[in-house]
Amino acid sequence: MNRRGFIGLTAGLSATLLALSRSTAPASTIANKVKGYTPGPPASVVLCGVTKGSNSEALKTAIRAAVEATTDFSWLSKGDAVFIKPALNSGKPFPATTNPIAISTMIQILKEKGAGRVIVGDMSGIEHVKLSENGRRGSTRALMESSGITLAVKEAGGEPHFFEESGWKAFYEDTPVAGSHWKRAIMMPNVLNEVQHIVLIPRCSRHVLAGATLGLKNAVGYWRTDTRFEYHSEASTFHEKTAEGNAVPTLMNKQRLTVTAADKILTTIGPDQGLVFEPDTGLIISSESVVAHDMVSLAWLLESRKQIPSSDEDGFIDNNPTVAALANRWVVSKLNNWRTAIGAEGLQKNKIETIWDDRVLNRAYDVFGGVPTVTLKAANTAVSKSLVRQLSEMTTHPAQGA
Repeated sequence: MNRRGFIGLTAGLSATLLALSRSTAPASTIANKVKGYTPGPPASVVLCGVTKGSNSEALKTAIRAAVEATTDFSWLSKGDAVFIKPALNSGKPFPATTNPIAISTMIQILKEKGAGRVIVGDMSGIEHVKLSENGRRGSTRALMESSGITLAVKEAGGEPHFFEESGWKAFYEDTPVAGSHWKRAIMMPNVLNEVQHIVLIPRCSRHVLAGATLGLKNAVGYWRTDTRFEYHSEASTFHEKTAEGNAVPTLMNKQRLTVTAADKILTTIGPDQGLVFEPDTGLIISSESVVAHDMVSLAWLLESRKQIPSSDEDGFIDNNPTVAALANRWVVSKLNNWRTAIGAEGLQKNKIETIWDDRVLNRAYDVFGGVPTVTLKAANTAVSKSLVRQLSEMTTHPAQGA
């Protein structure tokens, strides 16, 4: 059964199963609330507007403007290898996965700035791909092709890469941050040791388990199956481990840039299905800080959700905490078996009304040195002053104005 079938089935589950999801393991004791304010370093986030219905050339121009307003590429030396991490949970097209145009444009920019190899890689979600010590099932390669990303990568001169094809032993231990909720090392793909830099290109989307999937959540695609099993089975700290997984030495030392093409947003359910919203003016969101990027990207997701029509079906699946808890047990069963799924910790889905409700970001402030003071910069005239002001207000911590 695929995830869509499972989610549909949960709507008709008996009271016994609902009780099981509440009783077999404790839910998180970490509350969804505004945390104490610790000021962090300043961070700039660049916005570039894209008019609804624009052609691919206009989108490329907007992405280039946003990226070049974000960094001068002084970190890139001639011949350096760069890894681009997209969001490729499935083989579905953008915005269920990363926009291929964003990837091809970034490859072209990196090549122009002197990069040597530009590698684009991922390992898709457990519904589609599973790597084990005994082999693998499914194919990230096939999913990347069906999403349109492979063609974009090759035409731009990049190199597709698929973690599971290198096998179980092609991963290394990366050390979780001090005070982490991770009990074991995080298993990262060896290819990251072959590059000097990492560029993250996620998407802006709702997520049935996590609440949202943005830049920080995108790190899951790096992890080997055993790391993903700990992540989902010890789910009371699922959100905190998401943030902590981004603070491993590899990413702290090599990640330079996070860029999202958010001219289309998957506003309900996620990560593979839901209602696609295309605003009159979409956004390219770019920052050297993944935390600041996600603050703005989440604000944009929340604002976009206000614009969509109500849907009873989407509303039930999108907002029901029991659906999320049971869906996570299904993921655990796919990663291991139903026995471990029944005994897994309960997942408490983020109920996000403001960005300050998001437990991923709240933990990220801890591990990345405080709440960034975000400065928004418009890279073209399509971004209105009123939108900049609105997103600025949404990303200013209540204590900052006190």
